[in-house]
Amino acid sequence: MKILKIYGFIGIVRLVIDLALTKLFYSNARLVRFPIYLRGRSFIKLGKGLTTGVNIRIVAFPAQGISPVLEIGDNVQINDSVHIGAVERIYIGNNTLIASRVFISDHNHGEYRASNLMSSPDVPPAKRPLSSRPVYIGNNVWLGEQVSILSGVTIGDGAIIGANSVVVSDIPPNTISVGNPAKVIRYYDFHKNEWLRI
Repeated sequence: MKILKIYGFIGIVRLVIDLALTKLFYSNARLVRFPIYLRGRSFIKLGKGLTTGVNIRIVAFPAQGISPVLEIGDNVQINDSVHIGAVERIYIGNNTLIASRVFISDHNHGEYRASNLMSSPDVPPAKRPLSSRPVYIGNNVWLGEQVSILSGVTIGDGAIIGANSVVVSDIPPNTISVGNPAKVIRYYDFHKNEWLRI
C-alpha cells in the first residue's frame, strides 16, 4: 500500500488519531496534528480546511478589546513548530502556506520608534508595556522556512518570502522577497507569465 510506504505503520496510527481528534475539536479543519497549543481560542477565528503540523503554538489575547485578534482564512497550511502571537490583529489569507519554524507577531515588549522611558534598557524586557501594530498576510502567500514576520507588516496576495527572511516592512503582491530585512528580488509579470528580476 502506498500510504504505508509514505507514513509507516506508526505514522498511520498517529494520522488516524489526529484525524479523530481534528473532527472532535476542530470540525472545520482538514487535519490538525497534535500536539497543538492554542491560548485564547475564543479570540481566534479558524477558516475551513486548515492543515497543521505538530507543535504549533498560537497565542491570542486582545490588549485593546478587539475580537477576533487572530483570523486564519480557508485552506491555510501551517507546518511544524510555527509560533503566532497576536494582541491587536493578525489576518492570514486563504490558501496561504506557512513552512516550519515561522514566527508571526503583531507586538513587541516596549516601543522603540520614539522616546519612551518604559522601553529603556534599564527596564527588564518582560516589564516593558506591549506595543502593537496589525499584521496582514494576503491570499496565496508562501512563507518559507524560519521566516519572521514582525508587527505592522502587510504582505500582498501571491507573495513569496524566502527561507530565513525577516519581514519588517510591507511586501507588494506577486513578488519574491528574501533577506534580513526582506527585500523584493523578483516580481511576476502577468503579460509574460514569468517571474522577472527587479
